[in-house]
Amino acid sequence: MTKTAPRFLLTAALGALASTVLVLAAPDVRQAPTTPPAQPPASQAPPAGTPPATQQPTEISTAISLSGGAAPRLAVPSFIAGADLKGPAETIAQVLWDDLRFEREFDLIPRAAYAPITPATSMETVPFAQWKELGANYVLIGTVRQNASSLTVQARLFDVSSQRSMWAKEYTASANNPRAFAHTIADELHKDTRSLAGVARTKLAFASDRDGEAARGTVEQRSIKEIYIADYDGESQRRVTVNRSLAINPSWSADGRAIAYTSYRRGYPDIYVSYIYQGKMDQPANGTETVHNFLPAFAPDGSKIAFMTNRDGNMEIYVVNRDGSNLRRVTRHPGNDSTPTWSPAGNQIAFTSDRSGSPQIYIVDADGIGQPRRITNESWADRATWSPAPYNEIAYAGRNGPGFDIKIFGLEQGQIRTITDSTGSNESPSWAPNGRHLAFASTRAGRTQIFTIARDGNDLRQVTKSGNNVQPSWSR
Repeated sequence: MTKTAPRFLLTAALGALASTVLVLAAPDVRQAPTTPPAQPPASQAPPAGTPPATQQPTEISTAISLSGGAAPRLAVPSFIAGADLKGPAETIAQVLWDDLRFEREFDLIPRAAYAPITPATSMETVPFAQWKELGANYVLIGTVRQNASSLTVQARLFDVSSQRSMWAKEYTASANNPRAFAHTIADELHKDTRSLAGVARTKLAFASDRDGEAARGTVEQRSIKEIYIADYDGESQRRVTVNRSLAINPSWSADGRAIAYTSYRRGYPDIYVSYIYQGKMDQPANGTETVHNFLPAFAPDGSKIAFMTNRDGNMEIYVVNRDGSNLRRVTRHPGNDSTPTWSPAGNQIAFTSDRSGSPQIYIVDADGIGQPRRITNESWADRATWSPAPYNEIAYAGRNGPGFDIKIFGLEQGQIRTITDSTGSNESPSWAPNGRHLAFASTRAGRTQIFTIARDGNDLRQVTKSGNNVQPSWSR
């Protein structure tokens, strides 16, 4: 007899309903040549799907640091612009300040402290003496100008003491999204000056019931959930599926242009892959009314998907190529195995299993050879997520009284630390692509909402507010 999913897995039986894939405009902020006082900067690698720019000579300090390892004190004043562009210019500067503060590589001087400073009117009129008196080591000056329906934004990082331009970039893109300029500048500045892959241009995907629809005449009347995406900071939230059923468990592809998820659109759970910038949808696992597929997880290179299925009678972990070929079984045990997550190298999979009685986290080779190794000893552990390099850690939701907390297991030392404070129930962690933060779902605000938190347990931020929002996935 085919078993149903255990209690710790989300299941439902919904009637077959129509589904639509929403088509989004792909982000495109392109770098243009710029002319700083010395030599022009290197071209930014453009977003996926656009031709690579030609590399240019650059004037970049690649390792800004101060004695003693202190974070450089940085000011980001309002960008220079004409009266008709003051709004976009201020948006870019404020979002850029927020993006830089998120990574904590710079000691950001609060923008309220800039009031006594004489605003620059050009790159040549920066009041360095005033910035030095305020305690800034560096100041990032920007300009914004209009070109038909586009904006051209230039940003330069000045050393306040030497008054020298240390870094400069120029970008041209649609005037409709000033935030995209800020995110691009932040990521490029982190990469070029701090050797850090920033997350300002990354996205969060999650499931939400905010539209208030409900499935009627079903065994379990549940609120309909759809897949949404947002910028990493919660801005620009938008819906990417119209299943009118239960769409849950999103997982980003490596290139950030597709999302795999579980949907009940045909009355049973199956895995779908939506190409959100193309309007296409695939169904790689080929579920049926009796073969149910759940909880997809894209491999780090995007070529394969791990998932949970009942096709052998109980819940096991399988892997399938992205195009639906080469289906193979990974786990083999009478217990229920679920919620797979890949190691950064793609050669191992961590998963949840109740084979020992209560759900615990195990690790197995991705080819299924060898015995799984148990790594937790909780009363209940679920929803593992493997940190990217260089960190070698697995975060998961561990039972803490009536709820859950986000815990991190160090694979090298075998130590566990808890990074949430037992406020509400905290579940479904997902690592940022640079391993510095986690997104997770929590009831600490009443309804279930998405939050982000630094890997050391600091810098808790609420990302969503409308409806119930669950199961975040951070793009790579």
